[in-house]
Amino acid sequence: MAANVYASATDGGSGGDSAATRSGAGVRTAGATIDCPDAGSKLTSVPEQARGEVDKELALLDEQIAKAYQQLSESAQRMQQDPGFADNAIVSPLKEKRGATLERIAIAIDRVGDRPEGLEALAACTVEDGNQAPAQGEGQDGGAGEQAGEEQGQAGQEQGNGRGQGANGGQAGNGPVAADFADIKSIQPDVNDPRPQGDASRGSFATSCGVNANGLFNSDNIIAAPGVTNGAHHFHDYVGNQGNNAFASDQDLADAETSCDDQGDKSSYYWPVVRLQNGTQEQDADKPGGGIEGNAGEIVTPKQVTLTFVGNPREKVTAMPRLLRIITGDAKSFVNGPANANASWSCTGFEDRQLKDKYPLCPQGSDVVRTFEFQSCWDGRNIDSANHRTHVAFADAAGNCPSGFRPIPQLVQRIVYDIDAPSLNDGGRTTPLFAVDSFPEQLHKPVTDHGDFINIFDEKLMGEMVDCINDGRRCGAGAGGGQDPAPGEEPQEEPTKTPESPQEQPTKTPEVPQEEPTKAPEAPQEQPTKTPGAPQGGNAGGKPGDQGDRGDDGKGEAPKPPADKPAPEPEPGDASTAPAGAGPAVKATASADGGKAGAQGGGSKDGVGDDTDGLGQSQAVGTATSSAPTPSAPSRTEPQAVGEGGLADTGAQLWPAAAGAVLVIAGFVVLRRVRRG
Repeated sequence: MAANVYASATDGGSGGDSAATRSGAGVRTAGATIDCPDAGSKLTSVPEQARGEVDKELALLDEQIAKAYQQLSESAQRMQQDPGFADNAIVSPLKEKRGATLERIAIAIDRVGDRPEGLEALAACTVEDGNQAPAQGEGQDGGAGEQAGEEQGQAGQEQGNGRGQGANGGQAGNGPVAADFADIKSIQPDVNDPRPQGDASRGSFATSCGVNANGLFNSDNIIAAPGVTNGAHHFHDYVGNQGNNAFASDQDLADAETSCDDQGDKSSYYWPVVRLQNGTQEQDADKPGGGIEGNAGEIVTPKQVTLTFVGNPREKVTAMPRLLRIITGDAKSFVNGPANANASWSCTGFEDRQLKDKYPLCPQGSDVVRTFEFQSCWDGRNIDSANHRTHVAFADAAGNCPSGFRPIPQLVQRIVYDIDAPSLNDGGRTTPLFAVDSFPEQLHKPVTDHGDFINIFDEKLMGEMVDCINDGRRCGAGAGGGQDPAPGEEPQEEPTKTPESPQEQPTKTPEVPQEEPTKAPEAPQEQPTKTPGAPQGGNAGGKPGDQGDRGDDGKGEAPKPPADKPAPEPEPGDASTAPAGAGPAVKATASADGGKAGAQGGGSKDGVGDDTDGLGQSQAVGTATSSAPTPSAPSRTEPQAVGEGGLADTGAQLWPAAAGAVLVIAGFVVLRRVRRG
């Protein structure tokens, strides 16, 4: 396909003044597209034995249309010179190819069942003005039933002022155009929300599967075109199941890895990528499904993806069958008509306003949102159908499923993008246009947006989902904090955890015996003098605050207290404050009766200092302090933790006192000798 980088939605790019005619009707060539009947939607009943062959032939029909569109888009000059060129060189050969393919489909079905009638009438195609809305197609049962409204309008009025009329916008020259966008503020809010009644299932189940940050893409579609490479002719984002491609078997999908937080969800969730029309050459710029078919520009990774399953406003839901396949929306709705369209575009902060046939222009600070609400009624028998629609259906406005269908959990996909509103006045040159990937002849119209889902939940998790939804709870790995309580239950608050101090626990100082040795009347000159106001536990002569005032000398050894002065008794219920400049403090909670509180991270319930970390009992004074220093309050000694009595503990506590007594006696002896001398 002839790439037209920065082809303008308003002033044309390389289109030139190419007003061509076909069959007597004027057509802007660059804005033209191929309109062919969708044979797949007509085949509502295909025997299982013929499905594989029929699917491949239907994919061939799509390939034929894509090639015809490419030929059309490259033939502007020829069509200017010869008004009959499109019919003779493009449309007629396409009809012959389609006729042969449709005949092979009829034969394949006839071998194992009743030959379908009327297929030959679907062979003929026409060239249509791509900027005009096609006539509304005939809908299928189970479609969304929502009218997409008037399609895009006369974009040619916005495409030129005499400069390059006929360009069809977009980086590859096949859309989008300015008329494909609308200001979200101009849309009226939608208040249609059926109230739950009677036996409604009011709960929800969320699954979190990422945003495809790992860049898993392909242009296959295992649902619509199994076994066919490039069956979609556009790229998809994939989250959840990581093994989805055209050739994956059911067992391949079951064995694949998943990007979902809950490994019990291996379901496949996929949708067309969104691209910025900014001239970027992506990995698929010269490949089928990408630039060759008009899907060009920078692929945008979603900012957020929310996957939620909700209930039914009237009934309880039943479990989805494993490997159930659902396509919502219609990738060909621009030419088929909006009967099966189910696109919803909006902006954060404005999600009560939904656009069906326009991309949103969001105000500054607001993000683009795509929403897919999948079919929520199942026929109770089939996991797929020939046209991929008739086995599932939408509930009506009141929540009622069609006769013979039962409600199942409804998947709601919400995809958020950080995309600025494009500058329409200069065709996206200042701020680029954006669009979803599409079949080339669909011209990247927003109404063609669609989503795909294959259920590969394990049975246990699916059962939990159904119970959760029917019980009116909010559950699942993506529910934001886990499972909510059922109505009437009080949520249990988790206890707040105090962060652990990064410092090492200082060793406790042995308790000084209650009996104080006799003091010398005068201290000898060699006796070290204590610095007033020094933090309890000291820092080996360093400045206050050195080593974070951890109560040691920075080497992990506890200093020995002077033997000439016992530690003062603590006041009941007192929690001392850390000295100014101390390092991060460890919080302690005082007991209600004013008793000793266990040191955080190692103390026992009664503050005795059990060895909970396997490193031995803490031996430091003042292991717990308040989190905020109080400079005005004098520093007080913390309650000293005493180890539970034992012979080793007693000996460990008495030897410092004995040593101190020996030193005092020695001091007396020295003083007396000095005086006598």
